[in-house]
Amino acid sequence: MTAPTVTLVTGGNRGLGFELARRLVDAGQSVWIGARDAERGRAAADRIGARFVRLDVTDDASVLAAAETIRAEAGHLDVLINNAGILGEVTPPEEMTVEHLRPVYETNVFGTVRVTHAFLPVLRAATTPSVINITSGVGSFTLINDPDRVESQYPLAAYGSSKVAVTMLTVQYARTIPDVRFNVVDPGQSATDFTGGLGHSPQEGTDAAVRLATLGDRTPTGTATDRDGVLPW
Repeated sequence: MTAPTVTLVTGGNRGLGFELARRLVDAGQSVWIGARDAERGRAAADRIGARFVRLDVTDDASVLAAAETIRAEAGHLDVLINNAGILGEVTPPEEMTVEHLRPVYETNVFGTVRVTHAFLPVLRAATTPSVINITSGVGSFTLINDPDRVESQYPLAAYGSSKVAVTMLTVQYARTIPDVRFNVVDPGQSATDFTGGLGHSPQEGTDAAVRLATLGDRTPTGTATDRDGVLPW
């Protein structure tokens, strides 16, 4: 009998992260939910039959401890999904300062790098390891300049630019680390607390990530997609 795929979803206790974890548990994977808040993280994991590991993507010690926990208990990690992210304070670009950017980049960009770096040895213990980073269409030059797209309605300079960085980091990882597959997915505007309940269903928002997380040895590398296909940049 084939062992189940071991997957970690950061920020998996709520919103799209929780829906993603739930769907992957239903797909037969052994899912770990990473969350800063232990009480909420354990409650979320218990609801869907996942496991919980405390993980604050902005804290080196927390991330290293989470990597050691999964290494010790699971032996390897097949799929890492860097989902944790924040919108930050929405500020007109004219008024934006470094202090508006700092917390967004600390979580969305530096957090992705911090977690990826710490978990690479655990991923490399797997046969076909994969990293899926969550990006956004508001970081797409094409989409934010298309008046027919919802992305063009939101001047999210801090959040959008952080997702540009996530996408480029993913491409660079994919080009230079051939033994691990790296891809980004855009959930689109999905109806969660993050968007104030606007957009398509959380299931639709997680379709692209679920597809990639269940491809196994057929997983590509260096791609940017949403549920409809290739994401324009």
